[in-house]
Amino acid sequence: MKKLDMNQLTRRSFLKVAGAAGVVGSGLVLAGCDGGTKEPEADSTSDDASEEPAGSEYEPVTVHVAFMPNLGSAATLFSAIDQGYFDEVGITVETEQFQAGPAEITAMQSGSVDISQIGHGAHSLCIQGQAKIFAFDQLSQADCVVANKSHGIETGADLAGKTVGVASGTSSEIILQYVLKDAGLTTDDINTVEMDVSGMTTALISGQIDAAATWSPNTVTLEEQLGDDYLVLGTNTDYSDEVAFPGSYVCLPEYAEENHDVLVRFGAALDKGKVYRNEHIDDVAKLLASELGVPEDTLLQSTGEGDWAGAVDAIGNVDVITGYYEAQQKVFLDGGQIEAEVPVEDYVLVDVITESDELYETIK
Repeated sequence: MKKLDMNQLTRRSFLKVAGAAGVVGSGLVLAGCDGGTKEPEADSTSDDASEEPAGSEYEPVTVHVAFMPNLGSAATLFSAIDQGYFDEVGITVETEQFQAGPAEITAMQSGSVDISQIGHGAHSLCIQGQAKIFAFDQLSQADCVVANKSHGIETGADLAGKTVGVASGTSSEIILQYVLKDAGLTTDDINTVEMDVSGMTTALISGQIDAAATWSPNTVTLEEQLGDDYLVLGTNTDYSDEVAFPGSYVCLPEYAEENHDVLVRFGAALDKGKVYRNEHIDDVAKLLASELGVPEDTLLQSTGEGDWAGAVDAIGNVDVITGYYEAQQKVFLDGGQIEAEVPVEDYVLVDVITESDELYETIK
């Protein structure tokens, strides 16, 4: 787990935050607290307010956040960390990398993670009541079903009888289902092999499988390695007129009940991160390449994997955001991941999203 420091606070600021946290002695530990805001005390002898450290008017809190190593999952989070937006609202962020959304939700249930950024597929677990959505991130354009043409595959129909790598519960699995449906097939017509995304990348390159339901930036690696044999059978954008594939920030229901204010502050920082991401996506790709140990060229070729501008436009437009989640439910209903329609307000914290957007307007 990577712990980020307090963004180079001065010694004076460091001691001020330590005092606010009730720390005695030489060590500083920002333990999880209720996250409530507090009014700064008037002090006629204090320095000018402009010298106060960023976020000093908020009760400090540390939040453990799960993400996946791609631009769609990590770009907003690391933009906000790098630019100091979380510091502005009194939040210290600790990050932990996962390969898929369902595993992140499991980690929250175990208590090792507070908040997770999930892709489309794991949202079915939110609809089932396992987690609450408190922030919209963006509409994904990262998922892709790819095949090795040298294995006798030219169209989706050629997947019949072939072996396909899949990570269950992910958005790429949903794309596979649509590809099969368009070809008049079902998963019963193919041989699926459960793999994590790195495993299916290696397996497809080595010829152990015929196709894979994967996502960026692994698609960049596959295209480079397979060359002329690289074949795209379907992506998010191929079905954008039918469904929406949002990425979101989620937490457990009990965490939401106990940390409403923290989620509002976190969401406001994310809003600022979305704006920075949209305006500086190449810089963000380079930042993530350094943070994640991924080749810079790979992430620079992945900058189109999300609707960055649309995410900015959605700030303050809660009706648009809830519309995305309503369209998303159709995907799960059609695919059988959920059995009945659920009111979006049952699992999307509309009040938190609204308050976050309002706070963003005051700090942007």
